[in-house]
Amino acid sequence: MSIWEYANPVKFMRVSGAVLPWVVAGAALCTLTGLVWGFLTPEDYKQGSTVKIIFLHVPAALMAINIWLMMLVTSLIWLIRRHHVSALAARAAAPVGAVMTLIALITGAIWGQPMWGTWWEWDPRLTSFLILFLFYLGYMALWGAVEDADSAADLTGVLCLVGSVFALLSRYAVNFWNQGLHQGASLSMAPGERMSAVYRYPLYLTMLGFFLLFVALLLIRTRTEIRRRRLAALLARENRA
Repeated sequence: MSIWEYANPVKFMRVSGAVLPWVVAGAALCTLTGLVWGFLTPEDYKQGSTVKIIFLHVPAALMAINIWLMMLVTSLIWLIRRHHVSALAARAAAPVGAVMTLIALITGAIWGQPMWGTWWEWDPRLTSFLILFLFYLGYMALWGAVEDADSAADLTGVLCLVGSVFALLSRYAVNFWNQGLHQGASLSMAPGERMSAVYRYPLYLTMLGFFLLFVALLLIRTRTEIRRRRLAALLARENRA
C-alpha cells in the first residue's frame, strides 16, 4: 500500500468522506472547549485580561504559517509527480490560510494596542506576516486569472516556493531581529520561560482544535474542487458531442 494511492480522486473522495464527520466533530469539540476554557482563565499579573487573546492569536498564527508550508509540499508533489489531487488541495487550502493570517493580524493589533500603545508597528514579524497575507491573496488571484487548470497549478506552485521564504520569516523573525517589539515564542521549553499551566493547557487544546478545523475545511474544499473539475469535464464532453 502506497500513500500515492490517495492521489487517486476516487479513493480520496471515499476515504475523506468517511473521516470527515469525525474530524468536524473533533474540531468543534476541541476549539469550543479550548476557547471557553481559555477565556475563563484568570487575568495575567502583567497583561491583565488582554493575555486571553493568545487563545485565538497563537493558533491562528501557527496555522497561517503551516498552511502555507503544506501548500508548498502539495505544490511540489504536483510539480514533480503531477498528481491533480495535490494541486487541488493546495488551491483549497489557500483561502483558509488567508483567513487564519487575517485573524492573526487583527488579534495581534488588538493585543498590541494596550501593550505597545499602537495598533500597528513595522515590526519584523508583523511585516513578514502582512507580506504573507498578500502572498495568499496573490496565490488565489493567480488561480482565478489562468484558465487552464494545469498551467495555473504550475504558476501557483512557483509562487508558493517564493512565498515560503516569508512563511519561514514569519516563524523565525523574532529570532533573526532582536530589535522587534514582538515577544518571543509563546510556548518555550527554555528554563524560566515556560508558560503557566493555567494558560498552556487550554492553548494546546485550541491549537489542536484549529488544526482539526483546518483539516476539516481542507477536506471539504478539496472535495468541492474535485467535483467542480468533474463537472467541467462533463460539460466540455457534452459541448464536443
